[in-house]
This record gives sequence, structure tokens and C-alpha cells, in this order.
Amino acid sequence: MTKADIVNEIAKSTGVEKVQVQQIVESFMDCIKDSLTEKNNVYLRGFGSFIVKTRAQKVARNISKNTTITIPAHTIPAFKPSKSFAVKVKDAK
Repeated sequence: MTKADIVNEIAKSTGVEKVQVQQIVESFMDCIKDSLTEKNNVYLRGFGSFIVKTRAQKVARNISKNTTITIPAHTIPAFKPSKSFAVKVKDAK
């Protein structure tokens, strides 16, 4: 499902114009991105959490040059579904 599909579904179910729904969806995603950029997690009860994970520094290998490289510690965005959401997806057929 794409963002356009989400906009279409919300517009169809609510009766709100697609342009307004698209602005709302874009604004929602911008709020989540801004919060994660500031290292703040976003919690949506019943859906899940958008969290910032910290990856530790590690040593990796460049196979083509046969050398070792150090990957520095960094943060990445992640999503953790709520228990009810995970169960619903697991039980879906």
C-alpha cells in the first residue's frame, strides 16, 4: 500500500477531500520525522511506537579489498508494533 492508497482510503471512509487528507497525512509524517530527528520517541497507543535506536560501534570487513573497517556508533529510526497490532497481523490469513 502506498501513501496515495492511504489517502484514497481515508478520503473514501471519511468523506473528506483527497487534498485535505493528503495534507494531513504529510503533516503527520513530518511530525513523526521531526520528533525522531530530535531523538524523541513517538507512542501511538494500540498501533505502535516509532523509536530511535542507537547502534554501537562495530568492526566490519570490506570483502572486495580484504580490509577491516570500523563502523561508528549511530542512531536509526525504528518501528515497534503494539502487542494487539502484532497479534492481529500474525493471525491474519
